[in-house]
Amino acid sequence: MWVVCSDLEGVFVPEVWINVAKITGIEKLKITTRDEPDYDKLMKYRLNILDEHSLKIQDIQQVISNIKPLDGALEFTKWLRDISRFVIVSDTFQEFAKPLMKQLDDPFILCHSLEIDKDGRITNYKLRQSDPKRHTVEAFQSMNFKVIAFGDSYNDVSMLKKAEVGILFCPPQKVIDEFPELPVAHNYAELKALIEQHIYED
Repeated sequence: MWVVCSDLEGVFVPEVWINVAKITGIEKLKITTRDEPDYDKLMKYRLNILDEHSLKIQDIQQVISNIKPLDGALEFTKWLRDISRFVIVSDTFQEFAKPLMKQLDDPFILCHSLEIDKDGRITNYKLRQSDPKRHTVEAFQSMNFKVIAFGDSYNDVSMLKKAEVGILFCPPQKVIDEFPELPVAHNYAELKALIEQHIYED
């Protein structure tokens, strides 16, 4: 029996922080997990920038309200739910994810949460657990599931390597170069073909 575990941003929806950077004009917020493998370092950097520019949760949620899924994403998630168990495992936050999940027909998502004060200032973030993507795969494996996982960034690699099948989806070239052992899909059609090779084995 298979479970499919997927990243969210860069896979089914555009990168939230890149969109915040575009709308606010704050170029420093364009750095993502595609650029910085240390998630804690990246988030502390982001929180400092938010404080520096007095950006609050409402400002980010306003940007998110205008983000649409990538072309073909909804159809692809529906296909995944038809052929297997499917869960999104993301380093985004509950406070960001809700409107995005609605547009994808509310698939199950595991993600983090934010600490927000009464004025809407984001004061901290709370990880669901350390290295959560890898631990999610291990949890399913402990229940005798086999896992197909895919994602696009450094923070997905531990999940991809732990899964029985790990696939890079539209990653930057430097991630491809650093992890040549992982197969690469450049679009949903290629990803579907790679998944079907394994799902229908059983």
